[in-house]
Amino acid sequence: MSGLWVFVCGPSGAGKDSVLGWAAQELAAREDIVFARRLVTRAAHPGSDHDEVTPEQFARLMDCGGLAWRWQAHGFHYGIEARYAALVAAGRVVVVNGSREHVNTLQASEQLRVVQIEVDAAQLAARLAQRSRDTPQEVAKRLARNALFTDLYADCTIVNQSELTNAGRQLVDYLVGGALLPL
Repeated sequence: MSGLWVFVCGPSGAGKDSVLGWAAQELAAREDIVFARRLVTRAAHPGSDHDEVTPEQFARLMDCGGLAWRWQAHGFHYGIEARYAALVAAGRVVVVNGSREHVNTLQASEQLRVVQIEVDAAQLAARLAQRSRDTPQEVAKRLARNALFTDLYADCTIVNQSELTNAGRQLVDYLVGGALLPL
């Protein structure tokens, strides 16, 4: 039996990392659901959901087939190691913190599900400003970029407007029920 890739995507500031982290904790005992760690050519900090690689390391992984998925966003390279593809082939559900732009290019497949995490524009702007990672110009650019993804297909949409547990529970429920259903 073949497993599934579940790409979780949404705008920066929608709370993807938090929702994924909550769901991963809730599902930690489940061996059939795996939360992939991304490789990113961006510095990692404590609590990061990715492992840092240099652009040279990333290029080597691409050249030798070490990546199952790869994309670029915000000036960085992102990748999912090929070892996760072996888990999907073995029947597991592998959850990926993905990019809307990358997901938008993927062809429909029985092995692929898309979960989109959304938040209203005002709350998104406030969250981006609060995290102090981007300049006001970069925040404006990120907010404007959202217009490119108004027609993004998703098998499940989670609105992360209130308590983290609400959005986290929706993702858990989808992963243990909805994601496992055939298209």
